[in-house]
Amino acid sequence: METKKKRPRVVVGLSGGVDSAVSVIKLQEAGYDVEGMFMRNWDSSINNDILGNPHTNDSICPQEIDYMDAVKTAEELGIKLTRIDFVEEYWQRVFSYFLDEYRANRTPNPDILCNKEIKFKAFLDKAMEMGFDYIAMGHYARVVHEPEIQLLRGLDRNKDQSYFLCQLTKEQLSKALFPIGEMTKPEVRALAKKYNLSIAEKKDSTGVCFIGERNFKQFLENYLPAKKGKIMTLDGEVVGEHDGIMYYTIGQRKGLGLGGAGNAWFVLGKDAEKNILLVGRGENQEYLFSNWAIVSKINWIGPEFVGELCCLAKFRYRGIDNKVVIKWLDKDKMEVRYEEKAKAVTPGQEAVFYDGERLLGGGTIDEVYMNEEKRRY
Repeated sequence: METKKKRPRVVVGLSGGVDSAVSVIKLQEAGYDVEGMFMRNWDSSINNDILGNPHTNDSICPQEIDYMDAVKTAEELGIKLTRIDFVEEYWQRVFSYFLDEYRANRTPNPDILCNKEIKFKAFLDKAMEMGFDYIAMGHYARVVHEPEIQLLRGLDRNKDQSYFLCQLTKEQLSKALFPIGEMTKPEVRALAKKYNLSIAEKKDSTGVCFIGERNFKQFLENYLPAKKGKIMTLDGEVVGEHDGIMYYTIGQRKGLGLGGAGNAWFVLGKDAEKNILLVGRGENQEYLFSNWAIVSKINWIGPEFVGELCCLAKFRYRGIDNKVVIKWLDKDKMEVRYEEKAKAVTPGQEAVFYDGERLLGGGTIDEVYMNEEKRRY
């Protein structure tokens, strides 16, 4: 008698949004044995107690609303939903680093670290412990398992989220599925409507990973008291006062409190020692541009190479593809050269490397130069 083949078990990170819900549908249609898991990673009262500052302006986290939406989705799709807490892991592995980077006057990308340490580590470890074969997320990206592990851009270039997955290892990717990677956003919403899901028209989340949408500067002030200082031009003219240089990023236009006739003001750099924010008028100020950078903490999942490699690089999520030449300086550090100058390449942000559709790796931007002049970013 022929035994029936066991269906692979997959647990979906069910966030309460439409992308993860449709991921469940796609897996069910493909014949997987599917369950859901809701990750609770932020708790204002707990995190404030850890900080030793229980009385802050921090508002109630919207995660409870997302959880109720996840419960409703699980009911509608007939799957089991487990709720699990990674509050301590998120604080120690993600948020503490996030704060340290801001203290160093760098602009970090917490979503990348969140994917590396929470969604594809803490969550993955728990899933394997529970006996699942794979985890699945509602990211717009694609993974190829055979004949070798490859991470590809999502088919919908407007929604592609491969940038945020650049720190995942081949081992992590070997256990990951991205069911909507071949879909466009309109197709995702259409499928959700076809299945009469109550969250079919739910607005996409745009806030920091698991913290949600809020006034970000006010939120940071709860954790990082800052010192006011001068806003100056590169020529030394004082034009205003800033609330703390850690709150500003290179190329920023809004929130400077500067007006007057002429072109808009933009953040050009920072003088951390003197607590000065450097600004200039016009979005194409020469000081905003660079032509090479040092990138460290490299996670490389592409083919190995020696010498130089020509490829593409994104220096921020919504940035354009830049033609670059890269070479290793150390086991986890690269020099990145780009003949066509790039704008607002910012320390603390991620440089992510591609060969066409394939993601090769990524790392943190450390230093930025124009020819031999180091930018005061």
